[in-house]
Amino acid sequence: MNEPALLSPEAIEDARAKALRVLDGLNRAILGQEELTRFCLVACLARGHILLEGLPGLGKTELVKALSRLLGLTFRRLQFTPDLLPGDVTGGHVLEESDGKRGLVFHPGPVFTQILLADEINRASPKTQSALLEAMQERRVTTLGETRELPSPFYVLATQNPIELEGTYPLPEAQLDRFLFKLDVTKVDRATLETILTERRGGVPPELEMVADETTLAEIFATVDGVFLPRAVANYIARLVDASHPGAPGATETVERYVRYGGSPRAAIAIAESARAHALLAGKPNVGFDDVRAVAPHALAHRMALDYRARLDRVDARAIVRALIDEVSELSEELPREVETSRGS
Repeated sequence: MNEPALLSPEAIEDARAKALRVLDGLNRAILGQEELTRFCLVACLARGHILLEGLPGLGKTELVKALSRLLGLTFRRLQFTPDLLPGDVTGGHVLEESDGKRGLVFHPGPVFTQILLADEINRASPKTQSALLEAMQERRVTTLGETRELPSPFYVLATQNPIELEGTYPLPEAQLDRFLFKLDVTKVDRATLETILTERRGGVPPELEMVADETTLAEIFATVDGVFLPRAVANYIARLVDASHPGAPGATETVERYVRYGGSPRAAIAIAESARAHALLAGKPNVGFDDVRAVAPHALAHRMALDYRARLDRVDARAIVRALIDEVSELSEELPREVETSRGS
């Protein structure tokens, strides 16, 4: 089978330059969080949703607002609270009268936008959280048997407080699995705090101008799709995700001890697609093992269900994924499928 042609250096550099302008704007809006902004952009280029976890006041909301301004996409913010209902997310039908006739008219909810900020998503009940399941996977909403398509591109960027805080509901596994990345938002250092105090009165970020429109985004998406995923790298991703399951042939001792359920097939797809975007930002026409190692903790950790022993020993999912990356070899010792086929004929 012939391998697809690699992208030209000019196409890679053009798309990379456009993407880096967005990254530069994010770094001007959010100081001292270069790794966070980079992986936010990677997830967006891979057309995935993002879950941001961190304590209040660390800039999660401002990051999402900055991204929408830089990309020129429509933006809505929805504050998730315990009394929020599914219809408050998707919209619903309202009885109205027109020309002497009464009927149900659909009023779109805030989900009908290109970037939805689901603020403090884990403060709403699981019933309300599940209102986003169809939207995040199929990019559409069904109410009273009628399905309506959402705008394209469509992103859910959700923020959540650490589960240890009072008044939070853990996100169900089906909801977590729909987020491409789960990114931790940590505090900034003292030097960054000093810069904020001296250069940003009241903490107000600078005004940002749009640096990419929908046409530009479509061009970048097409280039990301053209980044080549070698079979050896795809094999590494498959073995990495498979090894996250206890009882699997490549499962490590850490996985056997602390993991109940490993990553889903969606985890492998998320790693592959985000690795393509990560390679593009590095100016490469193909995905390397280093790209997989960079994105795997963000794409895989939140999809693993841990055993109670992990909580007792204070072992988190990211540590388990890092151990997996260290212990699963990049190159398989098995013969390639083509060699096996030819040998058996």
